Amino acid sequence: MGKRDNRVAYMNPIAMARSRGPIQSSGPTIQDYLNRPRPTWEELKEQLEKKKKGSKALAEFEEKMNENWKKELEKHREKLLSGSESSSKKRQRKKKEKKKSGRYSSSSSSSSDSSSSSSDSEDEDKRQGKRKKKKKSRSHKSSEDSMSETESDNKDSLKKRKKSKDATEKEKDIKGLSKKRKMYPEDKPLSSESESESEYTEEVRAKKKKSSEEREKTTASITYEKTKKKKKHKKHSKKKKKKTASSSPDSP
Repeated sequence: MGKRDNRVAYMNPIAMARSRGPIQSSGPTIQDYLNRPRPTWEELKEQLEKKKKGSKALAEFEEKMNENWKKELEKHREKLLSGSESSSKKRQRKKKEKKKSGRYSSSSSSSSDSSSSSSDSEDEDKRQGKRKKKKKSRSHKSSEDSMSETESDNKDSLKKRKKSKDATEKEKDIKGLSKKRKMYPEDKPLSSESESESEYTEEVRAKKKKSSEEREKTTASITYEKTKKKKKHKKHSKKKKKKTASSSPDSP
């Protein structure tokens, strides 16, 4: 069996285009673009000058607007000048009247100035006094509040300690009685023995209560004395400040 012949003939594209002939172009060619009609230099200058000048209607409108604006500015200037002249005349009249009144009432003005200055100084002194009083009242209130808070805290702490001590003492008494019963279970306690034990426990509790009350009284008295001393110290410091304040303006 022989092989098939798959060879294809070669066709030159340039030769094929030449054999077809010239192509009919639908649009303008490059030669047409190069041969287009062009304006001369003089015509181009005329076109540029027209662009620079702009339209005649716009130029006329701008001229009219400028004229109207100039008229409005002139009117506004006249108003301002008339107002300034009238104000200057008023000022001159006031100055003349002041000069005339000053000649006749020079002594009265000096006395009024001195009285006004003295009244101003008195007002300032009153204001300063009120401010100092307000500050002192605020400081006094804050100190009293702090002292009351400390006293209430001390009382609460003493009450808590008292309750805790009573509870611990009761527990100790109960434990001691239970131990005695465990040590001697066969010996049945008689009525007289039980009564003596209860009386003894009551006496012990009463003594402990008395001692705790005495301690509370001593602590309360100590805290009261401390608060008194603090108040006295504050009053003494305030008196010293007042004396220094009163002596400072008198010294010069």
